Amino acid sequence: MSKQEIDDYLAKVAQPKRATLQKLRQTIRDIVPDAEEVISYGMPAFRMNGKVIAGFAAFKNHLAYLPHSGSVLAELRDDLSGYASTEGSLHFPISEPLPKALVKKLIAARIRQVKPKESRP
Repeated sequence: MSKQEIDDYLAKVAQPKRATLQKLRQTIRDIVPDAEEVISYGMPAFRMNGKVIAGFAAFKNHLAYLPHSGSVLAELRDDLSGYASTEGSLHFPISEPLPKALVKKLIAARIRQVKPKESRP
């Protein structure tokens, strides 16, 4: 799995979805530059220490941010008002990338979940 596979995934996505997802990809890279880019469940994702911490995907009528956790979105419910979601995906408009501050919160919540127990405070 590699950066090239995510490039290939994005190449198949029509505009403006592709541009919006490319912005989200760059935002995630900026927040977690050491994360490994992978494909998980057929969708672009970022992995740290063997655990997927973030992902994204294009769908017919929306784009989705995937925290790869059933509880991150519930934990940040107040920050997500105005967005549609399921237990495992946050939906956002095709032409509007998620704000960087929100992506930071989503990733931070997921990293807290996957930290080895010995390094938790």
